[in-house]
Amino acid sequence: MSGHSKWATIKHKKAALDAKRGKVFTRLIKEIMIAARGGGGDPDGNPRLRTAVLAAKAVSMPADNIKRAIMRGTGELEGGQIDEILYEGYGPGGAAVLVNVATDNRNRTVSEIRHIFSKNGGNLGEQGSVAWLFERKSQIIVDAEKATEDQLMTLALDAGADDIRDQDGAWEILSPPEAHEAVLKALENAKIETESAEIAMVPKNTVKLEGKNAQAMLRLFDVLDEHDDVQNVYGNYEVDEAEVEALA
Repeated sequence: MSGHSKWATIKHKKAALDAKRGKVFTRLIKEIMIAARGGGGDPDGNPRLRTAVLAAKAVSMPADNIKRAIMRGTGELEGGQIDEILYEGYGPGGAAVLVNVATDNRNRTVSEIRHIFSKNGGNLGEQGSVAWLFERKSQIIVDAEKATEDQLMTLALDAGADDIRDQDGAWEILSPPEAHEAVLKALENAKIETESAEIAMVPKNTVKLEGKNAQAMLRLFDVLDEHDDVQNVYGNYEVDEAEVEALA
């Protein structure tokens, strides 16, 4: 669930998420609820819900869990009000950070997120302060050992992708959000495994962080990611794999 572009950092985040399967389920259930509330409970007519359901199935979430989450979102089952909020701020080294949360208590959550920023070398900004540095994209990561650039160029671009980037040991496939399913389907049909696939806030440009700033930013991301209300964290930074390994 990372929105920055370097494969080393994506692997760092992916390992953390794999160790927290229950938290992944919780996040996906919240996303399904929010999507169903906003666009109805029929995945065929609700692209955001369809994407959330696909993500839930990809991590083997039971069908009953998915169905209940949809029904809570549409109000057919009681489940409490969940609000979606995007916080914006700056991390160590001045890199931009977006934090997407789903919460039933706005006041508690903003206080806790602000505290995390300040304690880890960052600061929470005003609405609109950094969001313009990102764009909403389908972001699919494929390990470079799973496919060649030529294979992906043929499959992904024909399916509607915009760009394929070499990210130090992996390919990052970027597409308009509406092409997300088509690109995933093309990869699935070609039996090419993906490391991650999501609608993400992808940075337009990145800031290189090194040394203390890199380590502090990775720690900030980890602490934010561990917060119960946080759905996704995105940053416009990049770090070398050595920095990630040092923190691990």
